[in-house]
Amino acid sequence: MNHTGSPSRRELLAGAAALGCVHGFAGGSAMQTDARARVRPTREQVDWQEAELSMFLHFGVNTFTDREWGEGTEDPSIFNPTQLDAAQWVSVAKDAGFRYLILTAKHHDGFCLWPSKFTDHSVKASPWRNGRGDVVREFSRAVSAARLRMGLYLSPWDRHERTYGDSSAYNRHFLSQLTELLTEYGEVAEVWFDGACGEGPNGKRQEYDWQAYYELIRKLQPKALIAICGPDIRWVGNEDGYARETEWSIQKAPQGARQSVDGWAWHPAECDVSIRPGWFWHAAEDTKVKSLGHLTDIYYKSVGRNSVLLLNVPPNRDGLLADPDVARLREWRKRLDATFRNDFLAGRPARSDSSMKGAEPSCAVDGRPKTHWSPGPDRTMGVLEVDLGRSASVGVLMMQEQIAQGQRVEEYEVEGRSGGVWKLLSKGTTIGHKKLDRIERTEADALRLRITRALAPPMIRRFGAF
Repeated sequence: MNHTGSPSRRELLAGAAALGCVHGFAGGSAMQTDARARVRPTREQVDWQEAELSMFLHFGVNTFTDREWGEGTEDPSIFNPTQLDAAQWVSVAKDAGFRYLILTAKHHDGFCLWPSKFTDHSVKASPWRNGRGDVVREFSRAVSAARLRMGLYLSPWDRHERTYGDSSAYNRHFLSQLTELLTEYGEVAEVWFDGACGEGPNGKRQEYDWQAYYELIRKLQPKALIAICGPDIRWVGNEDGYARETEWSIQKAPQGARQSVDGWAWHPAECDVSIRPGWFWHAAEDTKVKSLGHLTDIYYKSVGRNSVLLLNVPPNRDGLLADPDVARLREWRKRLDATFRNDFLAGRPARSDSSMKGAEPSCAVDGRPKTHWSPGPDRTMGVLEVDLGRSASVGVLMMQEQIAQGQRVEEYEVEGRSGGVWKLLSKGTTIGHKKLDRIERTEADALRLRITRALAPPMIRRFGAF
């Protein structure tokens, strides 16, 4: 929600796309080279995708002005979250299944949630903790204590900083603040950049030195993933939390890619969406938290479409996650746990039309994350059949590839058997880390996964039904 009359985040991210910060979809007929089958993710990209859920925490002076975007002229004295408890944020996130948490260390207004040496527009000029507080410090300690992973959002656009628009001077300033965040708060797992870019006090548009930003991150936090305007994670293209039905992690190599194969790189999608209409907390939105059904639909269309869900849950003026948000997250977690608790295919007898040693059909239903079924070294099609041993009412199908070895499946079908008759239950294109197909509840005593098209021999890590 835009309270300032400024361009929306959607418009600025669209601008980022024009600047080359957000990379478009590559799939179907646009992807024809065998090089794609040789593209691999880094260990950090695999860990990030397997975590599936990240929590965004938009917090700052906007929380106290009831706006979405500040102008950089806000008085730091308004920032005073007297009950701030980062451990509460982390506890709620962990209980709901989130493994990465990303805090807005500095939004477009330029107000820093840490006592930066390079500006007076920060928590050190506020009454909170008598001017000796550091939100980033408290956040990093809480995340570390819970053994989760910390991400930091640092807005390139700074509406307070006077050097903004003097490109070389501001880039030095930005690198100085980035250095503080990357050297004083422990391990950073994700650095989140959007492409917001406006005019500075001199009327000139700032030119960001993205390459210098990337090089500094690689030097100071070599394991950190650089997201959105970055080479490691890309924006899905909307703020609804929805990925495409056909979502490839293999994309044209962006600037700064760690590794590429003939111009292709691993650049998976992250789906960002807020649990509320706005990104920052507003009292009027306490009654507008997304419904359980809506959040569940988002899960299936993000995590269930080979993407990571980045759900924003903003702290309120007390410095706590609001009760309505917490209650909805708990309700949501309960529903997901109930849905995926009992996999009808787990440990059941499996067979295939072909397989290779060490990648037998049983490997797709053994519950072990490092095993997989493959039809053979020269086969890009195959059929995997699992006997349930009894009739069961199936409503959700799950397929997973062994993404540490790449993404390969281009088309698949799932059939169910009832009364000795097989019928089509679902069909799709990409699988990637996880594909979830919701189907009309169907009685079946056996299920069959057909891989009908792939870039290279498919590696199916899991075939499940719920």
